[in-house]
Amino acid sequence: MKKLLYTSLFIAAIISPRINAQYQPKNTSKEDLKKAQQWVEKTYKNLSQDEKLGQLFIVALYTNKGEDYINQVRNIVANDKIGGLILMQDDAAREINLVNEFQQKSKVPLMIGMDAEWGLFQRIATAHKFPWAMTLGAIQDKNLVYQMSAKIAEDCHRMGINWDFAPVVDVNTNPNNPIIGNRSFGSEVDNVISSALSYSNGLQDNNILAAIKHFPGHGDTNTDSHLDLPVVSHNMERLNSIELAPFKALMDKGIGGVMVAHLYVPSLESGKGIPASVSKNIITGLLKDKLGYKGLIITDALNMGAVANKYKPGELDAMAFKAGNDIMLFSQGVSEGKKLIQKAIDNKEIPQSRVEESVKKILLTKYFLGLTQYTPKNPENINADLNNDSHKTLVQNLYSNALTLIKNNQRLLPISGWNAKVYYVPLEEGPYQTFANKLGSNVIIKKVSEINTIPAGSTVIVGFHKDNSTAYKPYTISAESKKILADLTKNQNVLLTVFGSAYALKDIDISKVSTVLVAYENNDDSMNAAADALNGKTRIWGKLPVLVNDQLKAGMGIDLPLPPPPSINSTKSK
Repeated sequence: MKKLLYTSLFIAAIISPRINAQYQPKNTSKEDLKKAQQWVEKTYKNLSQDEKLGQLFIVALYTNKGEDYINQVRNIVANDKIGGLILMQDDAAREINLVNEFQQKSKVPLMIGMDAEWGLFQRIATAHKFPWAMTLGAIQDKNLVYQMSAKIAEDCHRMGINWDFAPVVDVNTNPNNPIIGNRSFGSEVDNVISSALSYSNGLQDNNILAAIKHFPGHGDTNTDSHLDLPVVSHNMERLNSIELAPFKALMDKGIGGVMVAHLYVPSLESGKGIPASVSKNIITGLLKDKLGYKGLIITDALNMGAVANKYKPGELDAMAFKAGNDIMLFSQGVSEGKKLIQKAIDNKEIPQSRVEESVKKILLTKYFLGLTQYTPKNPENINADLNNDSHKTLVQNLYSNALTLIKNNQRLLPISGWNAKVYYVPLEEGPYQTFANKLGSNVIIKKVSEINTIPAGSTVIVGFHKDNSTAYKPYTISAESKKILADLTKNQNVLLTVFGSAYALKDIDISKVSTVLVAYENNDDSMNAAADALNGKTRIWGKLPVLVNDQLKAGMGIDLPLPPPPSINSTKSK
């Protein structure tokens, strides 16, 4: 009798807290919770051990790798009974058709995920691009971040996606970070927390799961974990105050997922070279036991060089599960992984209760995401639905609110108030024509070879237009552009606009530049927003989200209100 009581208490401990602590829709009633629990228990009991193990895996689905590849995925879905898919590049309509097919054939509904940090554009080129997190970090009204992720949630629903693997909550304290950088909300913990909470709520209030990443913190690394294993060598005091701080602050906010990074953190893991993603000390000891996180714990992609180069397919999955992960993402060896996990269970290295714990968490989340009533999605007009005027209006508003005025010494703004001609010199490798067109007919474009024709004492806009094709492009400004800027400041009133990372100013001498505006990115939306601001059509009130150098610190930014409307001439024309 006593044994039965302990067993009942153990089962209750597994189920009850997680129903209350992990993601669930707002205003979920006790009756809803009861129904959820009943569905989880019934579904779990109807699964074979092989099907239970299958729930632990998510594999990648590309549509740009050919039909042989898609057939391989089709076979994995059918034979290994996997728990979900992560949608990769690049055909939205084809992906919808495949997801419809796979969902209809799956005994348990599939969880469909995507890396959509800056919207579905991150994987679907025809979708509309939303700003990178660094740009969002400059925005002071965090409700705008909520609006953005709510729109991303709408796009996810349109595609049949249930889980956006976002937001990044890494605190980017290293300007040379090759993989986080623009994907971080900034270098200040409080700003990262407030931005990430708004982003997560915008998703989850609209029934799309969020995942804060990359635990225990990828912000101070100089190695790309897609290629090799980064090391975070800080002591515990530093880790607690910076790297771990956003995770600690957000874990009790109902955020449904935490993604664990491929990082080696010696202060948290004594075993030499053991990545966080397969560290029991970090995942079970810290994340689950010490920090008390109850939601879904998912590995970063297991095909990344930091781990894939060191372990065999399947072996890595078994290690990750043994460490405490619930889901192995981007598995390269599902069938091998299942066999090795089962072998570890048979050898008493992993208790069966671990399988029960993870699978029930997965099933419960699927229930709350509405996957028990899957409705096939319609692929028609998908590209237009993911890229329309509603996206453009919101995105331009986001870029407008991010604009950050670092200097305004001679009060040159707005330029629309100048009767004299204004000149514009575009520099660096990115496109600039949208900005030039939007500035207006009063602005004259000058190529580098024509700079000498600009009259002394003129107002000259200099644009640093960096390549915006990916979030990982270098932000460094060329020596030639630096020299041109310095030369122009000798005889002209220079207004510098940076269409790229704020870090681009790291080694730029702006002491003689009268006006400096950071636009963060170089695309049509950011260029239109910047031109409107320079012409006095919108308020400028963004703040630097990162520490750039000793002079340019996080939180800097001049608030430039909208200029007063022109006085109305009461004399009527005759």
